[in-house]
Amino acid sequence: MIKSDRFIHRVGLKFDEVTPGHSRLSLETQDHHKNGTGVVHGGAIFTLADTAMGAALVPMLEQGHICATVEIKIGYFKPVFGGELVCEAVVVNKGKNLASLEATIRHGDVLVSKASGTFSIFKRKPDSTLATPAAST
Repeated sequence: MIKSDRFIHRVGLKFDEVTPGHSRLSLETQDHHKNGTGVVHGGAIFTLADTAMGAALVPMLEQGHICATVEIKIGYFKPVFGGELVCEAVVVNKGKNLASLEATIRHGDVLVSKASGTFSIFKRKPDSTLATPAAST
């Protein structure tokens, strides 16, 4: 499910390892990942952490269930100017409706970012959508 996500492939994330409760993803940064100062954009690092945490959780879900990010707290410790970023994510706790996860992002041996997140777990109804059309006035 996550591996087929078009956004993830557009960003350039690579799934190196995914097992129940753990994942390792990588991103070979390119110029389009950088902000105006030449530093890898925090949003690219956030996407790497968010996706890695989701990838660690998905194999633990019951058939027909999906997950969605509720919140993520992320700290950026070092600027990254290029090269490969590797993110390791683990499920810290999984309940019936919520899961807590952690992710670390490294550039080589250097810890550049750390994130913690909460994900909602729910059964998706095939005929439901998130938004309903606004009533005409």
